[in-house]
Amino acid sequence: MDAKLTLRLSKSVIERAKEHAHNQRISLSKMVEIYLESITASKEKEVGTTPLVESLSGVIELDPDFNYKEEHSNYLTEKYK
Repeated sequence: MDAKLTLRLSKSVIERAKEHAHNQRISLSKMVEIYLESITASKEKEVGTTPLVESLSGVIELDPDFNYKEEHSNYLTEKYK
């Protein structure tokens, strides 16, 4: 169940936070929730992934034989030619 929380912050912090949340394509409320979850999670959960990463899991499907290291190496080779 969601609940409302009122915070007092400086205007400059609020504006920078809004900009950051917009750039991340999430709401400011969600960004604060993710942050509070990350600092209050148990040690067992800290080792896992963040809620944002969990929500993105499975978005892209790659071939089973996709070689991450080779693709990254190719990318770097092209980048620094």
